[in-house]
Amino acid sequence: MRVTIDQDRCEGHGLCTQSAPTIFSFDDEGDLVSEYANTDVPEDLAGAAREAIDICPVAALRGS
Repeated sequence: MRVTIDQDRCEGHGLCTQSAPTIFSFDDEGDLVSEYANTDVPEDLAGAAREAIDICPVAALRGS
């Protein structure tokens, strides 16, 4: 599974960083980043990634 972040939609609520802190964090500028940008999320973290996608209140995360 690959996760993409729509920075234009992200409002920085941080629910994804709470539900999947090994995947998502904020950089020094306050932008959301993924530890797995441009690569697949490891299989053992796919459930956490899916939860973060589902919990985002502004649908800034997408999985494929």
